[in-house]
Amino acid sequence: MSAASPPPSPRRECYSTVSQVAVHVPPGHQTGREIEGLLRVRDPDARVLPGLLRQLYGFEQRRVAPQGTWPSDLAAAAGRRVLDQAGLLPDAVDLLIFASASEDVEEPATAHIVAAKVGVTASAFDVKNACNGLLNAMEIADALIRTRQYRRVLICTGERGSLLSRRPRHRANDLAEFLPACTLGDLGAALLMEAGERPGVLGGHFRSNSAGWRAATVSNPYFTPAFGTMTLRFDSAALAASFHGMETAAFDALRALGRTIDDIDLFCVHQPSVGFTHAICEALGIPKDKVVPTFPQYGNVATASLPLQLVEATRQARLRPGDLVALFGLASGAAAGMVLVEW
Repeated sequence: MSAASPPPSPRRECYSTVSQVAVHVPPGHQTGREIEGLLRVRDPDARVLPGLLRQLYGFEQRRVAPQGTWPSDLAAAAGRRVLDQAGLLPDAVDLLIFASASEDVEEPATAHIVAAKVGVTASAFDVKNACNGLLNAMEIADALIRTRQYRRVLICTGERGSLLSRRPRHRANDLAEFLPACTLGDLGAALLMEAGERPGVLGGHFRSNSAGWRAATVSNPYFTPAFGTMTLRFDSAALAASFHGMETAAFDALRALGRTIDDIDLFCVHQPSVGFTHAICEALGIPKDKVVPTFPQYGNVATASLPLQLVEATRQARLRPGDLVALFGLASGAAAGMVLVEW
């Protein structure tokens, strides 16, 4: 009788890591006073006082891409930079996810346009969830890598938010609902997530309060009663209220991962305004010296906000290998999410 075969060795667990991050910063910029001046020219009856954007939002300036720049151009530039940093060619990418609030076209997915510009021939698709799109893309990439469907996922975003503030207002008394659009900036960003034997993405938690979706809306010009029109509405008070209680989810997620606020080395928090960022950090008990402010100089760059903070933290030598990074996303809808990463 032959000896029994040895049992198969257990399959080594697969984890995902964030191996690279990069941003593409457009060359142009626009100050708050310049934007206020343009608003007065467009609407002489509007009472736009000098320094209004700074007083309301802590806004100083935003980046503005050249005329004719598409969201895919910004995303592709950041994607190419990430691959260059990693020393990889486009054919090393197994999946490309475009995760932006802006998009080139309604169809097809802008991910295909980005992939064509970068030279990626792998599968590609879009993820869209307002300012939380990139964080949701990380959630998806982590799951796909852990289940060994892909080894290397390129997540790209390209925001052209400055274009929204150029849209005409539709009512004479809607300035308050329109002003937040004047703080939206342009930026490209990209993350490279790869399979590894050590845990990089340690876990996360997402939740929604979908009853608050009316607080901030941008209509679809293709599917409106007046074809080709776009309307904007940002009710800042209602949007802030729609996030009420969501900060407890962050505590619960950290606790479930065996961590506390004190364990975190760097907090990246979506920054739609200085006041809102301070309120979120105060609610979570996040020390100011563990946050990288980006809103005053870049404006609200939507899905690019979190990778921008990672890049700025690296540039300032505030992010080192082994650091624990908590990424907090907030989006109209309302949606909130937290992903914990060991850098």
